[in-house]
Amino acid sequence: MNIDSSFLTYFLNAGLVVKLVLLLLVSASIISWTYIVQRGFYLSDTRTETLEFEEKFWSGGDLAKLYNESLKNSQSAGVELIFQAGFKEFLRLHKQAGMSADAIMESARRAMRVAQMREQDKLEMHLPVLATVGSTSPFVGLFGTVWGIMLSFRALANVQQATIAMVAPGIAEALVATAMGLFAAIPAVVAYNRYANDINRLLSRYDSFQEEFSNILLRQAQMSLSRTQVEVEG
Repeated sequence: MNIDSSFLTYFLNAGLVVKLVLLLLVSASIISWTYIVQRGFYLSDTRTETLEFEEKFWSGGDLAKLYNESLKNSQSAGVELIFQAGFKEFLRLHKQAGMSADAIMESARRAMRVAQMREQDKLEMHLPVLATVGSTSPFVGLFGTVWGIMLSFRALANVQQATIAMVAPGIAEALVATAMGLFAAIPAVVAYNRYANDINRLLSRYDSFQEEFSNILLRQAQMSLSRTQVEVEG
């Protein structure tokens, strides 16, 4: 006997509840793969832009010139936006009389932390969806399987003599729900773990950049205030 084991055949022969479960899992898988691809491209672009900006930053050029060039870049992201936020606040307070170097730096650090939090929100966007699909899909599939097997055994109650040939098709159709649940969950879990690790690495780079950039701004603020004090005393 030839058995057509295609997914479509199992779907058409399944009960209403199992069909709904399969449709839900297929939808979850499509949404999951959409976010997997989108997040993959976004994180890759962010890493590339971060490396390119750090190369420009550490090339030893003038920070004011770099800041002006950065503002013209409409595709600024990641560490570049943190730089813009910190340097903008630094310039604003640096022009005000009576500001100490510590006060200027505290405000600049606060501006960079806010910018980093915004960037972190962008990086983590859609990750909760992947986590939800990865954690719930196997249970949804298992529910469909249990429901399908339950209906198969209820149907056998009306048969005087049950055989494997009568039970096997219904159980096979029900088990498709579990297989579909795993099919939706496994890529989502793998992608979530991979992207979470990539995001943590990017955030570590952001933290390091903030510390190093803060030290540079602090030295500039102290030098500027020292020159101003010398001019006043002179």
